[in-house]
Amino acid sequence: MATSAANTQARKPQMGWGQLANISFGFFGIQIGFVLQNSNMSRIFQTVGASLDDLPALWVAAPLTGLIVQPIIGHLSDKTWNRFGRRRPYFMTGAILAAISLLLMPLAPAFGAPLLFAAALLWVLDASLNISMEPFRAFVGDMLDKSQHATGYAVQTAFIGAGAVVAAIFPWLLEQFGVSNIAPAGEIPDTVKWSFWAGGAALFLAIGWTVVSTKEYSPEEMAAFEAEREVETGQSVRALAAKTYGSAVLWIAAGLAVIASVSPLGLEKEIYLLGGLLAVYGVLSAIGISMAKQGKHANMLSSIVGDFSGMPDTMKKLALVQFFSWSSLFIMWIYSGPIVSQYFYGSPDPTTAAYNEGANWWNLIYTVQNAVAAVAALTVLPVLSRRIGKARTHMTCLLLGALGFLGYFVLRDPNLLLVCEILKGIAWASILAMPYAILASSLPQAKLGIYMGLFNIFIVVPQLLVATVMGSVMNAFFPDDPIWTMLFAAASWTIAAFAMLRVTVPGEEARA
Repeated sequence: MATSAANTQARKPQMGWGQLANISFGFFGIQIGFVLQNSNMSRIFQTVGASLDDLPALWVAAPLTGLIVQPIIGHLSDKTWNRFGRRRPYFMTGAILAAISLLLMPLAPAFGAPLLFAAALLWVLDASLNISMEPFRAFVGDMLDKSQHATGYAVQTAFIGAGAVVAAIFPWLLEQFGVSNIAPAGEIPDTVKWSFWAGGAALFLAIGWTVVSTKEYSPEEMAAFEAEREVETGQSVRALAAKTYGSAVLWIAAGLAVIASVSPLGLEKEIYLLGGLLAVYGVLSAIGISMAKQGKHANMLSSIVGDFSGMPDTMKKLALVQFFSWSSLFIMWIYSGPIVSQYFYGSPDPTTAAYNEGANWWNLIYTVQNAVAAVAALTVLPVLSRRIGKARTHMTCLLLGALGFLGYFVLRDPNLLLVCEILKGIAWASILAMPYAILASSLPQAKLGIYMGLFNIFIVVPQLLVATVMGSVMNAFFPDDPIWTMLFAAASWTIAAFAMLRVTVPGEEARA
């Protein structure tokens, strides 16, 4: 029966550049939200009273919400079919909540506990962005034939880069037009306020454009495109039912061991969160295995745990690459702004003009990184992947990015950081496009949402590790010297690059 279904499987129509742009235009707005968050939250936290040591713990909201939200939204969006579509209801839900969060964030100092208010809003903002973002990854697979997946993700990456450019440069542009970039102690500068407010509007409008300009396929059409759909359903859960409880026990034991080590080793209190997450995952795994053994295949928990255990081999190998790739990125988002201000402009004090000048220079050169990524996605990556293959292209780009991080460690002229950002921009383009292009041919289309959500676990877990462990490492070995984090970031991208040697892409084996 499976063979017969495959023989009658229809193909999705090829889409032109205008349609490809409409599918991914919402990501332009999503990335505006992410970049406003990533490039300004350390500045906002320090402005309302946080110390440098507090930043990793405050930033833990971002990866933790992604860890929780993305698999759930992926699972739900795979199964959502109503008059608004399959993925589009999640686009708009996230857009509304994220726009409200961006509107409120600059008002944090007006509340009685501004640091607590800003931290809480970061949780809401990141969860909202994830609600919209995760289905957008699956949306490309839903709407495009497999032959256009690589092009679709390249176009998406270009919009990600363009959105990042707009968000990163906006505070600097406002200052050029006379908007104040300095505020009294405890107040958010006007450049940041207006950037967040304009960003909220842009995010809502961009996602709204994708919603109104695209029409999702009906369940019947998707069934015709995906003749393998019924064969795949429940397969990973049945495999989960055959597992023992040993792995779940190991996860629980590892979590308890981490928790027990915090006090004797004098580790930062954020490590408790890491241990708790390990133990909770072990408990959830045990529950999922139990449900699967009882034949309860339709519930969310056993489906998510089963799909996580049954990841395709290519996805497992790419997971290691993602882990080290995103460890570096999270280090960059937390520490780059303070590093530029402290080491290149001479001031770690957020109330000084020098600190804010450094913060704006970081925003500007981060714009260069994202502009390079937008251009490289449609120029450098296609040329390299045709000549040396997707796997080697990703390896090459990651090594270039590692050199960019090393530049921060050895240079002291802020103008030379532009070269570093060009190198990192090429790597960033590859991180956003190549893993998804490689996965496109190995993921079952009927479960694209949940697998994209699970793949993103290997984006958020390393961020959680950085947020919980990096503070302990820095306090123990490099107190008040955040520049050393750039060396960690360079090493992490180098490891990710060489991990690509394990990844094989169908049709590219002959290149090896």
